[in-house]
Amino acid sequence: MAFDGLFTTAMVQELQVLKNGRISKIHQPNAQEVVFLIRADGKNQKLLISIHSAYSRIQLTEEAITNPSEPPMFCMVLRKHLEGGSITSIGQFGTDRIITIDVKAKNEIGDDINRRLYVEIMGRHSNLLLVDPDRDIIVDSMKHLPPSVNSYRTILPGQPFIPAPPQDKTNPFAVTEEQFNGLLPELESAREVVQRFSGFSPVNAEELLYRLKNAPEANKFIVFTSLLGSFKGIASTPNISEIGTKTVFSATALTHSDKTIAEYETLGDLLDKVYFARAERERVKSQAADLERWLDNEVAKLNLKVKKLVKEREAAGKLDTFQLYGELLTANSYAIEKGATEATVANYYEEGTTVTIPLDPRKSPIDNAQRFYSRYSKAKTALIMIAEQLEKTAEDIAYFEMIKQQVLQASPIDIAEIREELAELGFLKARKSKKKLKPKKPVPETYVSSTGVKISVGKNNKQNDYLTFKIASREQTWLHTKDIPGSHVVIHEADPDEETIREAAILSAYFSKARGSSAVPVDYTEVRHVKKPNGSKPGFVIYFEQRTILVTPDEDIVMKLRK
Repeated sequence: MAFDGLFTTAMVQELQVLKNGRISKIHQPNAQEVVFLIRADGKNQKLLISIHSAYSRIQLTEEAITNPSEPPMFCMVLRKHLEGGSITSIGQFGTDRIITIDVKAKNEIGDDINRRLYVEIMGRHSNLLLVDPDRDIIVDSMKHLPPSVNSYRTILPGQPFIPAPPQDKTNPFAVTEEQFNGLLPELESAREVVQRFSGFSPVNAEELLYRLKNAPEANKFIVFTSLLGSFKGIASTPNISEIGTKTVFSATALTHSDKTIAEYETLGDLLDKVYFARAERERVKSQAADLERWLDNEVAKLNLKVKKLVKEREAAGKLDTFQLYGELLTANSYAIEKGATEATVANYYEEGTTVTIPLDPRKSPIDNAQRFYSRYSKAKTALIMIAEQLEKTAEDIAYFEMIKQQVLQASPIDIAEIREELAELGFLKARKSKKKLKPKKPVPETYVSSTGVKISVGKNNKQNDYLTFKIASREQTWLHTKDIPGSHVVIHEADPDEETIREAAILSAYFSKARGSSAVPVDYTEVRHVKKPNGSKPGFVIYFEQRTILVTPDEDIVMKLRK
């Protein structure tokens, strides 16, 4: 990937649409992300800033991000100083991955104040700082760094603001033609380009060398400035490309790549594609790590139970032998001496064979026969109970496997509903809350087909049942992956067109255990043909009168339908 200094330059250009915009709301979904809702350019814009070690970035996004019920302290500080303020400028420190956002706001008594956000996109060293630029004092930061952690600069509220250490490299945008021609003989590898010029990642360094290699000597500086210009909005082409075995993204066309996988209108759209699904999974993982461990443990315990029950079934499977012993002892009791430890008698079920039966010498032949009849009766009852236990255990395993699949594809709000469901079934203890929350109706996700038809997707069992049996009308179309755990999907139209059915089937396959497969079978039928058996677990249904369509899950199509 390549969120380097040049990509940051391109992002600063895209963010200029926020200049003079008013910050209306600020949310902090988790410890590493902040979302600003900004009214700018005649519409509402959503600015996402992440300091995650692997997904650090700043971008405009259209994706929905779930917010906690109570905002963290840093979010409260940002709201106090920035909400209602206007963005006066957005800039970059040279070609470093540092973006500054200046805001003019008002304090508690209505006086004008200036505040500056420093967005430092530096991998695991990423940070977001709120600074008073008039005094160069840190108001607060997302990540605090005391002197014991960072000897170069202390990042704590009330401390003087010290910028991140500058790179000892040449700013490529300030290079003259004469300087460039003098440096050209030294630029033989991508590593040398990265070491010489600030802002270049290996990907963009390789692109520069590729373009220079195919350019006439007299045009090499023009090629250099043309590449730089593409990061300032001139011929910018946000894309995802393939180079060897690597997949990379760039703000400009990569002519040295093996192929361009996809192009996007904006850098925000590009980053939504690259990061959103993974970042969303990371958000869920932070909230559901204990739930995933619990589910894994429960499935492991149930699998051990199955092995134990199978062994018990094998032991109880000797009931035919017990019955035979009882019958043969009863038939031959007159010929067996009292006190014998065993008896060899003719097996009249198999002519010409005999059976040796162990005996309790303290009991008579008839009592021994009764003992085997009793063991036969107990084994028969045990087999029935074992069969019931195996069936129930198989159902529980299937249920927990379905929940595991839902957790993998859940949003943070879905996780809360999954916990609630498990608590209602008695599998988990309900989490205590300081506030008494009113019961909320499940809210399935909404999509719109390319032909304008509304499609709903249940992301957990509560949403599945509510969608199928409360929201959907009897004549509407219901979809589910065939014999594969997945979501209930409903097309809110009685007679949908073929394209809508195909797109709804893609949603069904995408939100199922078969997400990574191809040619996934998806059944569809009218809602009236979907039934819930009495006593069945949440999300479980039976259906009939179905037809089947084969589709391949496609994340790009899912994102388009979401928007």
